Amino acid sequence: MPMASTTLLCLLLPSLVFGFNHGNIHNRLRRASSLSSRKVPEQGFYNPLDNGGSFLTKIPVTFPMGQGEPVNTIISGNSDEAILVDSETDGGLRNYFESLGFSAECLGQKESTHQAVNLGDGHGFLNETAVIRWDYGDPSLGTCKETIQGGNHFRYWIQNGPDANSGAIFMAVSYELPLAQQHDIIPNGYNLARDWLIGNITQSSIPTLTLSNATTYNGTTSANGFTYHSDILYVSGLLPNTSDGINHNLTVAVSGRNAVDGFVAILTVKITEKPPTSGAAGSPSIHVWSIFPSISLLLAMSLLAL
Repeated sequence: MPMASTTLLCLLLPSLVFGFNHGNIHNRLRRASSLSSRKVPEQGFYNPLDNGGSFLTKIPVTFPMGQGEPVNTIISGNSDEAILVDSETDGGLRNYFESLGFSAECLGQKESTHQAVNLGDGHGFLNETAVIRWDYGDPSLGTCKETIQGGNHFRYWIQNGPDANSGAIFMAVSYELPLAQQHDIIPNGYNLARDWLIGNITQSSIPTLTLSNATTYNGTTSANGFTYHSDILYVSGLLPNTSDGINHNLTVAVSGRNAVDGFVAILTVKITEKPPTSGAAGSPSIHVWSIFPSISLLLAMSLLAL
């Protein structure tokens, strides 16, 4: 084979490797397998407390050490199965988040400080699946603004372990101060953040200070041609009503009230409208970086034939 052909083939190989992403294929197969084998209890999730889990996250460094943040919102495993798939396409979880005004990390950056939680599903403590931020009306770049200016955000985990596979999504929602203030949490920022997220669904204010057990709400949101109906139920008895062991508790607790009010918002989400199947927004799209490896492969094969 001519020297020029060999050289060009070597230059193209990284593109081929980049395009053939074993990890993505493995993750998709694992998620599909997990959903197909899940068993959902009546309440829509397994209580982590029943199997050694917790509704508080574990953070590597806090002051004092050993404090955590509340997991205060759950998307029920009784939701439509498409919503429980961690995907931006086909009306999946990331698209639902976008309908609430939240998007993925700024320009694909990863949170440097992870938090872990034990959902009692047999996986033990796992770091968050991702951090999702308020996008200020711009799903593409708005989370960059949130990173700098602060705002509502959450981490989430999926209950899909061998001991408790409900597929439910557990979320730790909080409202953070600007980056210049080290992303500390605003006063009452755990409870308010949860209720502001719910308010995005109901298009109304949630009375945080007067909530009671079994309070219900509902609302409709949409993104990329998909419309979602969410039923919300506030439940007490899962999270403690306390400031003890809560991260930033000295500044989050206000007016004699605890940093965490003990309520968890449980969402059951159904897709009520989908876009047309042909050329629909929200359907899988073909990206340049997906096409380029294929073109590279064709070029490489042509060169080898010379």
